[in-house]
This record gives sequence, structure tokens and C-alpha cells, in this order.
Amino acid sequence: MLALPEPVQRRLVGKPVVRDGQTLATDVQLSLWLQKLAKEPGAETLPMEEGRAALRRHAAAAGGRQPIGSVRDLTVADLPARLYVPTGAPATGPLLVFFHGGGFMHGDLESHDAACRFLAERSGVRIVAVDYRLAPEAQFPAAYDDACAAYRWVVANAASLGGDPARLAVGGDSAGGTLSAGVALVAAREGLPLAFQLLVYPASDGVRRTSSAELFSEGFYLTRAYMELANDSYMPAGGDFTDPRYSPLYADIPAGVAPAFVATAGFDPLRDEGEAYARKLAEAGVRVELKRYPGLIHGFLNIVGVGRSSKAAVAELAAKLKAALGG
Repeated sequence: MLALPEPVQRRLVGKPVVRDGQTLATDVQLSLWLQKLAKEPGAETLPMEEGRAALRRHAAAAGGRQPIGSVRDLTVADLPARLYVPTGAPATGPLLVFFHGGGFMHGDLESHDAACRFLAERSGVRIVAVDYRLAPEAQFPAAYDDACAAYRWVVANAASLGGDPARLAVGGDSAGGTLSAGVALVAAREGLPLAFQLLVYPASDGVRRTSSAELFSEGFYLTRAYMELANDSYMPAGGDFTDPRYSPLYADIPAGVAPAFVATAGFDPLRDEGEAYARKLAEAGVRVELKRYPGLIHGFLNIVGVGRSSKAAVAELAAKLKAALGG
């Protein structure tokens, strides 16, 4: 159904969804309708392990089987990881360290496998995806510490991965965007090489008092209940949601932060905080490109196997990565 012509999809789903001056992409509207029709439960409504399985199931359905030159599992800073090498990649080339989303409690190497394959193959850039510890088993700042340790390890061992130390990047979606932003700040403070950061609808403000958090909190995949569960699972009781390691919007921006591409989705509760972080970086003198995909929802990075709108957006992310690193 998601491959049907847009006019046919429009007839199926009815009148467009318009909110905050934006129109939801027709294929996205159809996918949300199909999810509701199938009575697919939200991951936040399930016990933790079942929620993790649900996220993997959703990602597999949306991601399809994406081609890639080669894939191998490895260990990075004592963490499970996976190296994606695009077809025809030279012996040494650019490399992106990737951190998956999932509210610090869901997500793993499998949930974002299709997205990493797609990004690597389309950009010509190697990707190392890192499986950091999850909450509630490992609470804040475990994921942050793992992400920083993983990036330091990659810098020290880039040659073993075929990575060019002068063309390293960090990136991720949602909670992974949060971690990537934190790693970029640490790299600047510690003088570690970092050429680029790719932040896809990053969560930058755990306080979350924004217009988009209210406007899109129900009906567009990421819900208020999911965000509250993520906060409660990752942050220990009495913790500070303005801690810069959790909410980079409250961080001091050091000199030398890598250039960034920040992507947000129009119908995403995290839209406003992601855009606020892009502005904060720009005000600090960081070279930033901000792109809002107005018709898309949170999670579009994983939708590369069905539909048109999300896949086109992720193809553009791959092009930005290629241009930044010379993939």
C-alpha cells in the first residue's frame, strides 16, 4: 500500500492532516493509519523486554533488507558494535560512529541495522554502530559514558576499522543524537579529531517545555507516555534533567566543535528542542546546517524500506554525510 501512487493513498486515508502550518506526508499518514488498523501497541505500553522487541519489529517492517558491501560484528570499548563497509570502499576512508535512538531504554544493533546499511551504502562512508548500555538496568550517565568511551576507542583504533582519522564523524537519531552531541562536545574539549556531527531529531532538552512537545504528543508515533517512560527509566530519582550530559541544550559550547547537520521532523515532539540546539551551536560559532522535514514524524530514519517521503529524507542525510566527509 505504501508503494501506491500518492493520489491513491490520499483517497485511502482521507483529508490531509495539517498542524502548525505543516501537512503530514500522505505515505506517513497511511503508515500511521495502518499501524492503528493493525492494533500494533506502542513500545511504551509493554513490559521493557517486550517493548524492545516491538521496536525491533517496527524497524524491521519499515527498514526492509538493505544492500551493503560487508558487515561484521566487533567489540568497541568492551561494547558490542557492528562495522558497515559500503560497496567499493577503499582500504581507508571516512568513518561515522553511530549511536541508535530508543529513549536510552530501547534500541540496539538490530533495530537500526537497515538505517545504517542505507546510510553507509548511499554515502560511501563506513559506519561503526555502537550498542551502549540501556536503562533501567544502566541509568544515567551510563549511555553517555559508553558513547564517549566508544568514540575515544575509535579514535585510537581507526586504522583497524579502515577509518581515516582526519575524516571521522559521529551521529545518531533521537537519544542517539543526544549522545552524538555530547561526544562532539567532549571531542572539542579533549582535542580529539572530529570532522562532522550528524544529529537526527536529537533530544536536547529533558525538561521538554516546548510547543512541539504539546502539539505532537499523541498520534504521531512518539508519544508523551514514551518520553515520560524514557525519562523515568534513564534518569535516577531526583536527577537533574538539565545536566548537560543528558540535555546538551544546557551545555557550554567549547571552541572547536565539529560542524553539524541537524535534521528535525515537522510532526515530532522533539522538533523544537532539536532546532533550539542547532541555534545554540550556531550562536557559539559552530558551522551548522538545520533542515526540517515538515511532513515527517519521529523515527523517519528507520523508514528506508517502505514509502517514499522518509526514504528520500534519509537519502538526503546520506548525501550530506558524503559531502561532509568525502565518502
